[in-house]
Amino acid sequence: MQTVIPQLRMTDAERSLAFYAALGFTVDWEHRFDTGMPLFAQLTRDGQTLFLSGHAGDCAIGGAVYFKVRDVDACARAFAAAGVPIVTAPWDTDWGTREMVLVDPDHNRLRFAQHPD
Repeated sequence: MQTVIPQLRMTDAERSLAFYAALGFTVDWEHRFDTGMPLFAQLTRDGQTLFLSGHAGDCAIGGAVYFKVRDVDACARAFAAAGVPIVTAPWDTDWGTREMVLVDPDHNRLRFAQHPD
């Protein structure tokens, strides 16, 4: 069970939601205080949830999230097939994980990591 939900800043909701959809995230819900107001949304992929906020006061552009996944190479193939640029292709770290890095449209770093069993 996830007990912490990371929150990332977005500046263009349509662009950000399209990017995260390409990663396999689905929108659980969206909220706007009124028409024309910034969007706040909850997204989930494989049981991992995050918030995206268009509100400037919620968080800063350029955040980072670390996602633990079962198979980082399978993620890399799926993301590449969806046209998502991979900044750093999967590599084996000195500390025993296999990781890759993506950057979303608002320069938030997304690290996907496979840990040994």
